[in-house]
Amino acid sequence: MLDAVEASPFAANTIIVYAADSGVGPRFRTASSASRTSTSTPCALPLIVAGPGIAADKRSDAMCYLFDVMPTLGKLCGVTAPKDSQGSEFSAVLKDPTKPARPFLMFGYKSFQKALNDGRWKLIRYPHVDRTQLFDLQADPDETKDLAAQPEHAERIKTMLAKLGTEMKADGDNDPLTAAKIVPAEWKAPTKVPKPGQKGF
Repeated sequence: MLDAVEASPFAANTIIVYAADSGVGPRFRTASSASRTSTSTPCALPLIVAGPGIAADKRSDAMCYLFDVMPTLGKLCGVTAPKDSQGSEFSAVLKDPTKPARPFLMFGYKSFQKALNDGRWKLIRYPHVDRTQLFDLQADPDETKDLAAQPEHAERIKTMLAKLGTEMKADGDNDPLTAAKIVPAEWKAPTKVPKPGQKGF
């Protein structure tokens, strides 16, 4: 497909976007370089943009949502975004990868998991088990060391939880950050294994 575009008369004014098809919160590169992926939760996704006026072979740590792509392409093509669009265009980043995009990303999976990522710190909240995790993405990009229990981060957690709650409400998410009924976080193997044909097998 890319070869066909390159051989066509439209190559000089075509913008090409490559992204994954699910999830939110990609970190992206400009031009056709390899993508960055992450096994962390919520996940980072590959987002590659190439075309006229876009910095070639550059990588940016600016943060965005996939739904930010639509108003960005609109900006580049001179098309106004719909008034009800929640997307935030990041065309400045495509021209200069050192420019910032969104100051933070917010995530959620139903009422079970909520998270806030400000680029350096990621806070993940599990309302139903009353647990919080905090990761330093700069020192620990694979999120292997939970810092939530360390006293020196107590104020940071408090501030980020407040920010998460505020942004959830602004987005119409009224789930509580602490559930009314707390369930055990630890999984325990069943003491009795049902026989074939019994309920629960």
